[in-house]
Amino acid sequence: MSYRGKFHSTNRKKYKGNPDNIIYRSLWERQVMKKLDENSNVIEWSSEEIVIPYRSPVDGKMHRYFPDFYVKTTKGDIFLIEVKPKQQTLPPKKTKSRNKYLREVKTWGINQAKWEAAKLICERHGWMWRIWTEREIKPHKYSKGHK
Repeated sequence: MSYRGKFHSTNRKKYKGNPDNIIYRSLWERQVMKKLDENSNVIEWSSEEIVIPYRSPVDGKMHRYFPDFYVKTTKGDIFLIEVKPKQQTLPPKKTKSRNKYLREVKTWGINQAKWEAAKLICERHGWMWRIWTEREIKPHKYSKGHK
């Protein structure tokens, strides 16, 4: 099964953007899309349609960040959601490979800058910021009795 592809919405009116061009970049993103599309408490959603400027700590320049999801619920709550493996939400640990560690530190720094910018946008608009990992996407795997 492909880790990338086009998602085909069954509730096209809920999608804020072009419902013919919904791209997933991981199976987790595809699973979230399916949940958002089918969830009756979600009245509007989009994928990578919101643009957030941020300053990269690597080059000091402004860049554009596209959070994975925008979600509006029947209660009027609005969320921006980023989907990441739990390991990528934690600071990198030193490894034997210096190059690997430096790559991870660079990615961590960029992600932190993106996420801080997203938090500020959410605060400004009264939205909520969330990072979903495998625990939120597949909670049954992490419930009591499972590892």
